[in-house]
Amino acid sequence: MIKIGQNIGAINTVLIVVFTGIFGAYLARLEGLRVFYSFQKEINEGRMPAAPLLDGFLILIGAVLLITPGVLTDILGFLLIVPFTRIFFKYLLRNYIKNKLKDRDGVIIVNNFKVDKD
Repeated sequence: MIKIGQNIGAINTVLIVVFTGIFGAYLARLEGLRVFYSFQKEINEGRMPAAPLLDGFLILIGAVLLITPGVLTDILGFLLIVPFTRIFFKYLLRNYIKNKLKDRDGVIIVNNFKVDKD
């Protein structure tokens, strides 16, 4: 941010940080509500809301990154909140979770307490 401030000026840098924070909070709220309604719909239809849960988690992470000062955190935060770019991150997260579950061989460990899947 210091380098950006040196190039475009301190006031412009502060305005960019404030604008991305306000716009990011607005966008996170809109997307969060959309995901919440999708979650409710799937629950009411008797389905496990896996996709809305992943979306909600990614939106939360994106919102936290937007609050954190910095240009790179703002870019990553927006990428996690915008639906058409969030698809890529959701795909990565879903594969990560599947691999973690597959590596357990039917065993789930919670706080050093081992539970067999059977």
